Parts: sequence; structure tokens; C-alpha cells
Amino acid sequence: MMLGLLERLGRKALFQFDPETAHGLSIAALKSGLPVALSPRLDPLLKLSVAGLDFDNPLGMAAGYDKNAEVPDALLRLGFGFAEVGTVTPLPQAGNPKPRIFRLVEDGAVINRLGFNNEGHAAAEARLQARKGRAGIVGVNIGANKDSADRVRDYELGVERFAPLAAYLTINISSPNTAGLRDMQARASLAELLARVSAARDAAIASAGRKVPLFLKIAPDLAQSDLEDIAVEVKAHAIDGVIVSNTTIARPALASRDHAGETGGLSGRPLFERSTIALARMRKLIGPKVALIGVGGIDSGETALEKIRAGADLVQLYTGMVYAGPALPGRILGEMSRLAEAQKLKSIAELRDASVDDWAAKDF
Repeated sequence: MMLGLLERLGRKALFQFDPETAHGLSIAALKSGLPVALSPRLDPLLKLSVAGLDFDNPLGMAAGYDKNAEVPDALLRLGFGFAEVGTVTPLPQAGNPKPRIFRLVEDGAVINRLGFNNEGHAAAEARLQARKGRAGIVGVNIGANKDSADRVRDYELGVERFAPLAAYLTINISSPNTAGLRDMQARASLAELLARVSAARDAAIASAGRKVPLFLKIAPDLAQSDLEDIAVEVKAHAIDGVIVSNTTIARPALASRDHAGETGGLSGRPLFERSTIALARMRKLIGPKVALIGVGGIDSGETALEKIRAGADLVQLYTGMVYAGPALPGRILGEMSRLAEAQKLKSIAELRDASVDDWAAKDF
């Protein structure tokens, strides 16, 4: 009860600050070791293996929160089955001008146009080296510098640098906040990118001691033909998984009057339907073996479970915690456990694809 009160007071206090300052304060709180939320119990019904990795549960923290690999272990202590740090670019970059994060409170949403602001490879590498040998699945989301002369080379450098330190690597070509980045999702560009990062991953086997799983993060704003092309290239280059999806440039009907017209990527509750349709369509296209990670609008046990029913092996959230606070992972995992017990499941993975046909048939 005391933690719940502190959580409510904490949100009220953080919302007195602009969103970017509040984000920095939340990172500082996690770094301090303060008990911001109780760690949930481990439930064997939630354990699963995906892409050769053993997860305590399917719920992860999405990239974008811990851009510089400052608090992955603190996130795992909140209950997340995995944490994805980044997006990290080879060189540090400041990102786009401020203000660049906007709360849409009535919609449980956020618009951001950060632009891969981060401290660069060297800073993240040093922090991940310091935690080497600790338990817990920590992935690294890699990107390209805004002014890079060879963006594909930036991704190769990310694979080379982080393969020895990351449980998995995510190739992020779907942020709407770096000009031209999403063009890399087009088939010819994607084929070159995936060929080169796959080769870099294979070349890093000796230094990493294993073949590190590669995931591709895509946008929700893709036509069916784009999804078809991506599925073909993912399978052709033996990519281990697809993360569906990043933020959207679409603007569904929004209740919030303030900031709804800001440019950038929309995340949170309004993204749930579009991203879930894209997820289900990708599952139908890519088949049962390639891992899918569902992201977009998860803020409860039911929304997390529906992503799994729509084809996800794993799920990730970020914006939901802006509004629900650090106890959200524990609440979601509790809801997952109760449903698994009520339905007498042997594993939460049994729910996968239960609603995939229904979701895939919906219009964007």
C-alpha cells in the first residue's frame, strides 16, 4: 500500500516537469536503487524460450527508455523478462531540438521526435562491459547517425561492437524521427542491409562465443506489400525475429487537444490496434518459426495477452509505464499468471496465434 501511494505521488510529481526532464528523473531514481516497485514472483508458467534465449517471462522494456544502457538491471528487477537498451549510434548525437516529447494524457499516449539522441557506442559499451557476467537478458538496439555517409556501415559497426555484450541485437530502421531512415525498409535497401548485418553477425561469432540473435524493428505504417517484402527478406537472410512495431506517423482520432498536431512518432494506447494488425499480418506471412515481438499500446495484462494471441512470442512496453508507473510490469505479470492458471495452461506460449486470423483480417 505504501509503495502504491508513493507511486501515485511520484507520478504527480513527475508530471509537474516537462516529459524529457521527468524521464531523466525516472532514470536517476532507478540508478539510485530506491525501491520504486516490488519485484514480482517468478512464475514457471510464464517462462519460455525464443530465438535460443530463455526468458523468465515474455514482458520486456522496449528501446527508447534506457538509451545509454544506464539501468538495464534495475529494469529487470521491476519484473521485466528482458530489457532492450538504445537506440545507440556509433557517434554521440544530440538529437532533434527541444521540446521533442509531448504527453497526450487523455489518450494515454506520447508523441516524440527525439531523433536517436544518445551518448554513442563507446559509452554504452563501457556500461555493458561493467555488467558482463550478470544474469538477465539485455538486448541492444542499434541505429545510424543522422549525418552518416554510410548508414549500413553504422549498423555493421553496432553488430561488431555489441555482439559480445548483448543477449540479442535489434536493427532499428523504423524511427520516423531520422530523415530517410524508414526508406531502408524498402526491399532493395533492406536486402543489402540484412545481408551485411548478417555477415557481420557471423563474423562476430568468435568474439561473442555464439551466434547472437538478430531482430529487425519495423514501422506500423507499412502497406501489405511492404510487409510481404520484409517477410521474404527476413527469411532469406535468416533474421531471428521481427519487432512490430515502432511509433506511428498516423494520427487516429485523439481526445487530447494539446500537442495532437505535433510531428513525430505516436506511441501508447492509440497505437494498439494498428500495431496489432501489423503483427498478426506479419505472423501469417512469416510462418510459425520466426520470433515476433509485439509492441504498441500495451498498458495492461489484457493488452499484453492480446498481442500474444495475435502472434507475438514476446511483448514490450514503454509508454504504458509513463502513465501507470514502475509497478505496471508486476501487475501485468500477475494478470498473465492468473489467466494461465485459470485456463490450466502448461505455458503462456500456448496462447500464441489464438486470435491471429481475426486480427490479420482487420483493416488498418
